[in-house]
Amino acid sequence: MYKESQLRHISKQFQIYGEILHAELCKIGHINETYTATYDQGGTRVRYVHQKINQNVFKKPAEVMDNFMRVTNHIREKLEASDADNITRRVLTIVPTRDGAPFYQDRDGNYWRTFVFVEGVKTYETVETPKQAYQAARAFGEFQRLLVDLPGRLHETIPDFHNTRKRFTALVDAVDADRYNRAQSAKQEIDFAIENEKICDIILKLLASNRIPERVTHNDTKFNNVMLDVESGDAMCVVDLDTVMPGCVLYDFGDMVRTTTSPTLEDELELSQVNMRMNMFKELARGYVDAANSFLTKTERAQISFSGRLITFTIGIRFLTDYLSGDTYFRVHRPHHNLDRARTQFKLVESIARQEEAMQKFVDSL
Repeated sequence: MYKESQLRHISKQFQIYGEILHAELCKIGHINETYTATYDQGGTRVRYVHQKINQNVFKKPAEVMDNFMRVTNHIREKLEASDADNITRRVLTIVPTRDGAPFYQDRDGNYWRTFVFVEGVKTYETVETPKQAYQAARAFGEFQRLLVDLPGRLHETIPDFHNTRKRFTALVDAVDADRYNRAQSAKQEIDFAIENEKICDIILKLLASNRIPERVTHNDTKFNNVMLDVESGDAMCVVDLDTVMPGCVLYDFGDMVRTTTSPTLEDELELSQVNMRMNMFKELARGYVDAANSFLTKTERAQISFSGRLITFTIGIRFLTDYLSGDTYFRVHRPHHNLDRARTQFKLVESIARQEEAMQKFVDSL
């Protein structure tokens, strides 16, 4: 919980000049504890973000931050080389500690980091216009493109993060254990997962046979992880970089389909409202291909539409597994919250499957 005295102590550990005036807890995001802090710097109010890394999820915070610095520095260098404007609004800027480190570890072993607050931007929980879908997809495609030539290999901050086979095995284990006696209440969702097991290995086999290359990917391409300029509506900055690691670009695109094409939130209770909107998909595909065309292979392009179904299914499995396991990973705000999330994902899987052929036809036309 937020303690003002604790945050004042944290604020003094970073190279921020000025006095902290107040801070607010941000409720966006399932994982880390995040505060927006306002400082007085020479009579001007300046905002920073203080964040405590969730060590239940990220077991090696130092590796997370090593990835973070390598990725943001590389993107910054690329932007500077191309004479881009607004660079501190286009890539996150870490504020170092007084000792020059990218994070501070407190007496309790918590890892804290600080960013420059990006002003004049907004994030949205759900996409409101086709233009927003285009901008988000272009931003993630651009993010991947800028990192195609990142030297060396990043740490795997969460091993097998999008490994659908391992996620499915974890679900089966959770069903068998049923430690919280919840399997009966989720019987329909468990049955759905088992019926769709056959799609688990399609992209994994392409990766294993090197028919699809490993790349640097974001791995959490929710629509609210792109900041849009308040005035122009153009994408400015990709955020939430803890899961940036070696991966498959298709997983990134698939998660965009999952989080952007349905008009509902990911925990929608009225399932009749959940559906994959083709107009939003077309703008996603257009924006992504516009940015990523220079590096995408033929095999990657051929799986673009299927990736939406696969990742939506994978995330649904994860929500369902967490529900059966006592809600230990995703933050929940009501009883059965993770089960509600799983139901929404599975409804969207069905909607994507019905339209997948038409979706891929459109991608092929780009």
